[in-house]
Amino acid sequence: MSQHTFGLWPSPISPRSLAGDIRLSDVQWDSDGQHVVWLEGRGGRGVLVCAEVGSADAPRDLTPTEFSVRAKIGYGGGDFCVGHGTVFFVDGGSGRIWRQSIAGGSATPVTPAFGHAAAPAISPDGRWLIYVHSDAGVDCLAVVPADGSQWPQRLIAGHDFFMQPCWHPSGKQVAYVAWDFPNMPWDGSGLYLADLEVSERMPVARMPNLIAGGTEVAIFQPCFAPDGRYLAYVSDESGWGHVYVRDLEQNHVHQISSGEVEHGHPAWIQGMRNLSWSSDSRRIYALRSQHGLVEMCSYGLDGSSVEQVQLGADYQWLGQPSTNPKGDGVACLAASSTIPSRIVVQQAEQTRILRRSAGELVHPAQLASAQPVTWESSGGARVHGMLYLPIGYSPGQSGPRPPAIVRIHGGPTGQATASYSGATQFFTSRGYTVLDVNYRGSTGYGREYMLALRDAWGVCDIEDAISAVGYLAASGAADPERVVIYGGSSGGYTVLEALCRAPGTFRAGICLYGVSNLFTLAADTHKFEARYLDLIVGQLPEHAERYRERSPIFHADLIRDPVAIFQGAEDTIVPPSQSEEIVAALRRREVPHIYHLYPGEGHGWRKPETIEAFYSHVERFLQQYVLFG
Repeated sequence: MSQHTFGLWPSPISPRSLAGDIRLSDVQWDSDGQHVVWLEGRGGRGVLVCAEVGSADAPRDLTPTEFSVRAKIGYGGGDFCVGHGTVFFVDGGSGRIWRQSIAGGSATPVTPAFGHAAAPAISPDGRWLIYVHSDAGVDCLAVVPADGSQWPQRLIAGHDFFMQPCWHPSGKQVAYVAWDFPNMPWDGSGLYLADLEVSERMPVARMPNLIAGGTEVAIFQPCFAPDGRYLAYVSDESGWGHVYVRDLEQNHVHQISSGEVEHGHPAWIQGMRNLSWSSDSRRIYALRSQHGLVEMCSYGLDGSSVEQVQLGADYQWLGQPSTNPKGDGVACLAASSTIPSRIVVQQAEQTRILRRSAGELVHPAQLASAQPVTWESSGGARVHGMLYLPIGYSPGQSGPRPPAIVRIHGGPTGQATASYSGATQFFTSRGYTVLDVNYRGSTGYGREYMLALRDAWGVCDIEDAISAVGYLAASGAADPERVVIYGGSSGGYTVLEALCRAPGTFRAGICLYGVSNLFTLAADTHKFEARYLDLIVGQLPEHAERYRERSPIFHADLIRDPVAIFQGAEDTIVPPSQSEEIVAALRRREVPHIYHLYPGEGHGWRKPETIEAFYSHVERFLQQYVLFG
């Protein structure tokens, strides 16, 4: 391909092909040790699918067409659980939990239609279901008979937020994570253990005990060993997210992982998992991340035995591990920067692919591979990122350099990893360099790096995004005169603020449902993030001037570079007014821009027709303002 046509290369990845991919978000093993159930996102609908491992029978859909499996507490997640031959799932339309036999038949309701439910967990004997419930701004852990024969009861309350409830194998204890305003779960959260009095009527919880974590330590995913003796969890008390095991008989805690690696995640959604016990309670399967690459390890209980789990392909990212409760085997999500997400099961050192999220019609050799990189930002601060180069381009070669997309992840407390991104390959296959910026404040590089965002959102993320242009120029990875900044949600905020702070640095900006006004965001956003800005910007009204200084809408007159703005009409997290304010300012000053409002879409695109239209609009915008402008 001619380097003089960077950005215009004929690509095997079309907007329509991206619209046809499905989303794989969770996989769980049934308690029989034979069936695996996973959740697929097909357009705007979530569907549960089941396969019998080791059988020649094809996977089959479980949930009826009138349902969309999707929990809606906060950003969602925790959509279903499976046990005793039954799946329990949250219907996105009603917010109710339903039960469905794996063997077939109709779905029946378990909970009434009020509030929202998430993270259901079935008791070891199959009689009870605990779950996170949210209604009218009040969250709790609730319990209900698994057959729906009684009205749900509040089991545990007293905190602003709850997540990741799990049962002790005896059915007489539950563990869970809870936290309170103004913290987010990655800032500080507690691990609680509660004894249960179980009768024929309904379980009742005694006073819960805080056994780990706190306001300045984050806890992630408690899980009991099958034999009931141990409780494992992830804590960042050492400065990194490590695996700890509590011996419940001896009341002793032991850290079994070490090093500058992460075993947890920022819990943006319910139902996230990184840990799963072996069926004999002798080992823990854990995901660990380093430099944006995720692998699975098997840890012995004393931490002296660590083995990497080989899954038979060059996967760079794994998620949602679930071990066979009856013997050997682990299921998980698996992907790499060149392999779209799959459902895989490993048994007897053999890996079987149960489901692929895409047709995988493009050979991996035609796709760009992730390269972890670092560079210096303002004041010599170290910044991390993931670099993707167009196939065949080497930064050291002479001649023209490709244009680049500097992409800013959402959150803002998040991380760009080496998982597959259709958007990345859409751009690189056309001849663009892509640089994902894990600015100071991102996760995956230790607690200290994450805490750099305290009081500094709109400062360090902006500085690091701008410094990425210098890195691209110095490394030869891209043409610094043709760099586009791209981001969604909080990443969209960084796009707008960077265009205000450093006009002319970027050739153009692409903003998806971005924040333009911090005052209205603090007033209008959903409960989960209602006090988030207290920590990363400052409390109001004391820091009102800081909010004004860091809100793009109040200095939008500084923007002079072309901007493409995209917004979901039903977004309740970053409402359309955030985009419409900045669009009005651009229109008044006659700054080149496009604006697309997508009906029926929320905080991100789900409909195939929206996905196809979005990438088509982006491609035309880049051609007009970056390649030919």
